[in-house]
Amino acid sequence: MKNIEGLSLVDLARALAVGDLSATEVLDAYLERIATHNEALNAVVSLDEDGARARAAEADKAWASGNPIGPLHGVPLTLKDAHDVAGLRTTVGTSDLDRVAGADSTVAARLRAAGANLIGHTNVPAWLADYQSDNAIFGRTNNPWDLTRTPGGSSGGPAAAVAAELTPGEIGSDLSGSLRQPAAFCGVYSLKPTEHRVPLTGFLRTPGPRPVRVMACIGPIARSLDDLELLMSVVVGPDGYDAEVSPVPFDHRPEMSPGELRLAVAPTIPGAPIAGVLSDRVREVAKGVSDAGGRVAEELPDVNWDEQLEQFGDLLNTLTGNPDDHRLSDYLTALHRRDILIATWDAFFGEYDALLMPAAATVAFPHSDGDVLDIDGQKVPYYQQGFLYAFSSLTGLPALTIPVGTDTAGLPVGLQLIGPRWSEATLLAVARGLESTGITPGYQRPPLLGVG
Repeated sequence: MKNIEGLSLVDLARALAVGDLSATEVLDAYLERIATHNEALNAVVSLDEDGARARAAEADKAWASGNPIGPLHGVPLTLKDAHDVAGLRTTVGTSDLDRVAGADSTVAARLRAAGANLIGHTNVPAWLADYQSDNAIFGRTNNPWDLTRTPGGSSGGPAAAVAAELTPGEIGSDLSGSLRQPAAFCGVYSLKPTEHRVPLTGFLRTPGPRPVRVMACIGPIARSLDDLELLMSVVVGPDGYDAEVSPVPFDHRPEMSPGELRLAVAPTIPGAPIAGVLSDRVREVAKGVSDAGGRVAEELPDVNWDEQLEQFGDLLNTLTGNPDDHRLSDYLTALHRRDILIATWDAFFGEYDALLMPAAATVAFPHSDGDVLDIDGQKVPYYQQGFLYAFSSLTGLPALTIPVGTDTAGLPVGLQLIGPRWSEATLLAVARGLESTGITPGYQRPPLLGVG
């Protein structure tokens, strides 16, 4: 079978399940792809080639004995370098946390239980704290669409690896756009789930109590909507350790026709810098839905956007800053204010299936020193690209990033569909309807590195 690494995760798993492919030949194809292209990308780090080969051989033996393991049997996968993977170097991009993990995170354990072969980690910024993926240990990751540009952060290594077909899927994380911006920059899909959907056990493991207990989410990156759904189905649900994860079912929902949609659209967000090409693409997709008979309205809830942004910043600082600088009463006040906003957004979604908006402030930008961005000729403070994500991170809303073609320079453009809490299945159904009718084009291979 040619171009094994170009298969979708679903098709790859199916080919392995019926014996059309062996785990060893699939692994060989991916290792060859990594050997050929990773030097230019620097997306995959801490590659466990010997262990991966041994596990592939064991998977083939299990299949030959009539004992395949789970829906990902024999599928090689990488994981963002913040998930503990037993026996694998885990750094979170900083020497402070650089070690060999002694046990799997919940996500890693669930992927293994489903039969996946975890072959290595993908690159991140130090402490996952940047919109570019560069660190002093492994260096800088480049975008497969243009090596002079960033794949984003903090899930930049995962998104670049998925886009360049170095791995069939990934599990990243999102506290302030860390799934959505890289997926948009690299032309792939990501699903930021509802807060407390996927356990954080063993993710960004630090000494002492876990500080980030709200807003942070773990979710998949892939090259198709079906692949996202498969990965999500494996990792969701309580694990007995992260007590805040809710036992809410994650079910498949059939595709929703654009003609039946109730879609809110936001080409821009108050206070957030957004490039014109992204706003224009929102309007184009919205017109496609409207032309198909769907109800479309350019509308956002009636909230004070400056205060909402301030609340996000205050809560983020409380979670990630020095705990000695914060009082419990301040934290509880922040959560109370957040509850009010969550209720406001829930009421807003009573009228709509989803909100369509840009998935990033701009297309992938050139590698930068993290000072300013050029957005449509305007110099914008670098940190302001996070303003776009503040409201959905603050309120724990799910967000599905979808590729919607390229700009005039040939760089990927990504939009996001945001819905009420626990509505991941609906977001996937909406996106399937957009793709099946040609309103959105779906995944396209990067023209670089021989993958076009």
